[in-house]
Amino acid sequence: MDFSKLYRPSALNSFQFIALTGLLMSAGAHLILHFFVGRTPAGFTWLYVCWSGFYVLGTLINLFGKSDGHHHHHH
Repeated sequence: MDFSKLYRPSALNSFQFIALTGLLMSAGAHLILHFFVGRTPAGFTWLYVCWSGFYVLGTLINLFGKSDGHHHHHH
């Protein structure tokens, strides 16, 4: 099992990439809201749970899904 699919950017699938981007953007928004607005909306932290679940789903697909490495089109 290739565990570099968990952290190496070139090995991430689209689910993992979107989840990491969502986590980073949510963290940035959280910091902005906390320091400049003084509060965060109720339930904001659930974003982290959702993005983490999306990352886990992508990881499972990436580790256990079928590889497209030998995909050929025949006419």
